[in-house]
Amino acid sequence: MSSQAKLEKEAMHVLKLTSRTFYIPIKLLNSTLKKTIGSAYLCMRAIDEIEDHEQLDSEVKQQLLQGTSNLLKTDFDSNAYQELIKPYQSLLPEVTVRLSDWLEFCPDGIVDKVKESTSEMAEGMAKWVKKDWVVKTKEDLDEYTYYVAGLVGVMLSDIWRWYDGTETDRDLAIGYGRGLQAVNILRNKDEDAERGVRFFPDGWTRDDMFVYAEDNLNKAGQYMKQIETKNIILFCKIPYELANRTLKALKSGKEKISRVEVETTVDQIINE
Repeated sequence: MSSQAKLEKEAMHVLKLTSRTFYIPIKLLNSTLKKTIGSAYLCMRAIDEIEDHEQLDSEVKQQLLQGTSNLLKTDFDSNAYQELIKPYQSLLPEVTVRLSDWLEFCPDGIVDKVKESTSEMAEGMAKWVKKDWVVKTKEDLDEYTYYVAGLVGVMLSDIWRWYDGTETDRDLAIGYGRGLQAVNILRNKDEDAERGVRFFPDGWTRDDMFVYAEDNLNKAGQYMKQIETKNIILFCKIPYELANRTLKALKSGKEKISRVEVETTVDQIINE
């Protein structure tokens, strides 16, 4: 097995371990897109694991996120990255430790765009760690969801343009990411409260957050209408439909949708 094929196999394995939701649609992509989206997702997941880490204190998170952001703005020196994370390596998951592998696995023509979005995300996350994730206004919520999810939409749009010239609206792309994130906020509300974090702006009820999620999922729907490439639509549709169904389940008092419902939804989309 060539080193590239070995790396692809390992990347898909790590992807499966870190995100069932995105592993499913990524696995269905053609070879070029699978490699591109797979590596891009792993890069963003690598920094996400730093932001969410339960054992690292705020100062360390900020240092690691800002340091990683700075490295991504250059040629990305993997030795410098290993030095940066060295004191905390035993605490960090494989997806974070191997960031330079995911960049190496990303196709040359698009890797700079992936680095750019991941760098901006890491910088934004460092800022929100410093703020202790205190969301007071809708503007705060918009800013936070832009950094942690809207940027995923921006990066995907860059990838579609690079792949086959597909043009999409940037604001709708951000709405796509935000919509998925808003559903996560609703789903993880109690879990977040346990760690002292509340992403609901002051005075907002659960219903207000439902409206916010629906507005952004609406934009996600419009975003997908701008795409004609079947393989890309298939990829975008799976997380979108799962988010819509989760929202419906949450409204009816359930905590989430069942594994069976996930599989049924995916099968329906594939067979459409």
